[in-house]
Amino acid sequence: MRALALGLHALNLAAVAGLLFLCQQLLRAHDALAAMAVLGVAGLLVLLQFSKRLQAWRYVMPGVSAVLVFIVLPMAFTLGIAFTNYSSAHLLSFERATDALLQRTDSEGLGMDLSLLREGEGATARYQARLRDDDGKDWLSARFTLPAPGAPATGTTVMLGALEDGQPLPGEPLPPRALVELLPQLRTLVLRTPDDRPWRLSSLHRITDQAQRYAPIDADRLRDLRDGSIVTADHAAGVWRDASGQALEPGFRTTVGFANYARIFGDSSFFEPFVRVFVWTVSFASLNTLLTFALGLFFAVALSWPALKGRGAYRVALFLPYAVPAFISIPVFRGLFNENLGEINLVLDLLFGVRPGWFSDATLARAMVLTVNTWLGYPYMMILAMGLLKAIPEDLYEASALAGAGPVTNLLRITLPLIARPMAPLLVASFAANFNNLTLIALLTEGAPDYLDTQVPVGATDLLASYTYRIAFNDGGQNYALACAISSIVFVIVALLAYVNLRCFGGAKATRR
Repeated sequence: MRALALGLHALNLAAVAGLLFLCQQLLRAHDALAAMAVLGVAGLLVLLQFSKRLQAWRYVMPGVSAVLVFIVLPMAFTLGIAFTNYSSAHLLSFERATDALLQRTDSEGLGMDLSLLREGEGATARYQARLRDDDGKDWLSARFTLPAPGAPATGTTVMLGALEDGQPLPGEPLPPRALVELLPQLRTLVLRTPDDRPWRLSSLHRITDQAQRYAPIDADRLRDLRDGSIVTADHAAGVWRDASGQALEPGFRTTVGFANYARIFGDSSFFEPFVRVFVWTVSFASLNTLLTFALGLFFAVALSWPALKGRGAYRVALFLPYAVPAFISIPVFRGLFNENLGEINLVLDLLFGVRPGWFSDATLARAMVLTVNTWLGYPYMMILAMGLLKAIPEDLYEASALAGAGPVTNLLRITLPLIARPMAPLLVASFAANFNNLTLIALLTEGAPDYLDTQVPVGATDLLASYTYRIAFNDGGQNYALACAISSIVFVIVALLAYVNLRCFGGAKATRR
């Protein structure tokens, strides 16, 4: 027992050490909020380690930690993004977006061919750039040094002068391999002609005129050096705007409050498809839970019939859909339902002369989705029902038989009432799982057929989970913040369902007492 206690202490201390290391790495990444959260968890572990009053909490701490790590922290991160404008057009912070504008250059399209001459070897090597412009005029730079290959690159500015005819060239031109080794240093090299025009490397053997486009005035203003106009930061929209009000790229992240939620519920072009998807999601989850339960219970009752021979073989055969992973079964069904070459349409065409459009008709597509998911889900319900049927006393069925009751009466008056209560939380869990069944939609229909009267990417078979995924990753704008707002709404819906379920079962237990 003492050895076990010492082992737990050692494990706890190791966890604290790991959390402190993680906190250090987060601080290096300038993520102070996450570092504070990790430090708080480490402090809590230390408190539980040395406080006798909180000793009992050591046993629930692993579960609480799992909830914090896998539920609370991801949800907090999702909510944090939902109140921003984070998208493919607003990926950078304000500071990085400003730096990107300050590094932008303006070119008139002129260029010169470059060859690099070297005198000496190693650390004492000196270089000169020989250039030839598009008019055939030659230029030669002053001598300069470059850091050794692999050393940190530092910016170097060198003046250019005209190369006279017959003027000897110092050193030998470097081969391409040597230029590649010096490429990081050459990228920071600035060559200036007598008119003070800057030239920078654009390829291995060519430089172009690249003058700085913007210069800082203060934190929220830049000057356009091309025409002297003022560029201002629009923190409400997360963009820099020029004098005409045109937004410049790249944009930057900024807090927008409830703007994403207002768009979901206030913008009719977005709210209407959202309602369509929500209604279909609830219908899909409800119907699929009902169908899988009904089919699973039917097979469980049939396999419990003592007169049925070969029940073991039937159990194995009916269990197979559950044994095959969904990511294998679903693509197989997609091929079977193929409108042109699928076996299902080939058989229907042969027998009845019809070829249903499973992926082009909204009603048929939804029927196909329900059929495939029922096939995948009924074995789970069958296994649960078989276990619960074993717990029903045979005396009840014998008494029912003496009273003249038939199989339907036994099912409705004995079987269903006795298995309904233990099955209820599992049915709620199945409903929640189907509510977020992204795998099925992504592998089977990808949300198709798409609605043609909406401005957002949405299809007739999209669930809220797949709809959110398409907005976050498949839309042209990749609006991560909007997807996070939808995810938080889905989380609230599922949480409310769980809460109602717990209250109902709590009331049922109180009634039994």
